[in-house]
Amino acid sequence: MENLNELRALLALPKDIVITTHRNPDGDAIGSSLGLLHFLSKTGLHDVKIVSPSEYPDTFSWMPEVDKIIVYDDEPERAQKIIEQAGLIFCLDFNSLDRIDKVGEIIQPLKAPKVMIDHHLFPEGFADFILSDTTASSTCELVFDFIEMMGLKAELDKTIGECLYTGIITDTGSFKYSTSSKLFRIVAELLDTGVQDDVLQDLIFNSLSEKHLRLLGHCLNNRMEVLAEFNTGIITLTKEDYQNFDIQRGDTEGIVNFLLKMRHVKMAAFIMEQPTIVKISLRSKGDFSVQEIAKRHFRGGGHKNASGGASFQPLDTTVKKFKELLPRYKHVLNA
Repeated sequence: MENLNELRALLALPKDIVITTHRNPDGDAIGSSLGLLHFLSKTGLHDVKIVSPSEYPDTFSWMPEVDKIIVYDDEPERAQKIIEQAGLIFCLDFNSLDRIDKVGEIIQPLKAPKVMIDHHLFPEGFADFILSDTTASSTCELVFDFIEMMGLKAELDKTIGECLYTGIITDTGSFKYSTSSKLFRIVAELLDTGVQDDVLQDLIFNSLSEKHLRLLGHCLNNRMEVLAEFNTGIITLTKEDYQNFDIQRGDTEGIVNFLLKMRHVKMAAFIMEQPTIVKISLRSKGDFSVQEIAKRHFRGGGHKNASGGASFQPLDTTVKKFKELLPRYKHVLNA
C-alpha cells in the first residue's frame, strides 16, 4: 500500500469511520468488515460503523456485533447520514463503486479519504489508499496484512481472529482453493489467538435450516443438468421455485459447489431467475478460469475459480446463451 504513513497519520486522530462492503455480503465481506471494525475500535479513538448495501445471510448471525451492521436497504436515510458524516471510509471486498449500488453513489462525491482493501481483478482507482492483491485468498487475508503493515499485529485477539478466519475458510472453501504457504502461516497466527477451527466450521457449515436442505434436494433432483461432453453441470431456479421454497437472501449459498463434487465436472453454473434479473454463479476446478466468461458474457467478474454475473434476458434465453458458449471452451474443459 502506497502512502501508508499518511494513512497512519489519519488513524492517529479520532475519526468517524465507515466500513462498507458489497451487496449480498458473503463470509469474506462480513468477516473482513467485522474484523476491521474490532481492530479499529480497540484504540478507543474512533467511532466505527459498518454500512452494508443489503442484509447479510443468517449463517453469520453468530458473529460478534454483526447485529450492529446498518443495512442501507432497511434504513436508507440513516445509512446515508452516517456515510456523509464519515471522516474516513474503508471499502472492503469490492473493486468498483457500482458493486455497492446506491451506497456507491453516496460515497463517490464525498471528500473523505477512501481506503480500498480487496483481492478482485481490475480494481478501479476510486480510493486514495489501495491494498489490492489478486493472489490473496480473501479480503480477510488482506485485512490481516493491513494490520501487520500498520505495525499493530500485537492487537490481534480472538474476536478479530474469528472474523478473519471466517472469511478465509468461506472464500477458500475450507482450504480447497486459493491457498498458499503464506495463508497457512496467517492461519496459524489466528489459531494462536484462540480461534477454534472446529467450532467455526460447525457454526458456518452446520447451521442450515430444513428449508435449505429441501431446496438443495430439489436443485439436485429436479433442476440439475450434466453436460458430459463439456464436463459442465448446470442448476437452474425459476421464479416459481423462489415462491414455492420462500427463498430468501443467503438460502442458495453454496449450492453451486455441489456440482463440482462430481469427478469429471470442471465447471459449474447456477442460474437463478429473480424478479427483474437472471443471476449466474460460476465455479470451476483447477486451472480453468470462469472469470473471463463472467466478465465477457454476463457483465460480471470475480476470481479464476469463482465468479458471477447477470443477464437481463429471460431464464431460458440465458441458459441457452451459456450452453452456446461451451464449445469455445471445450478444449480446455476436456483437457
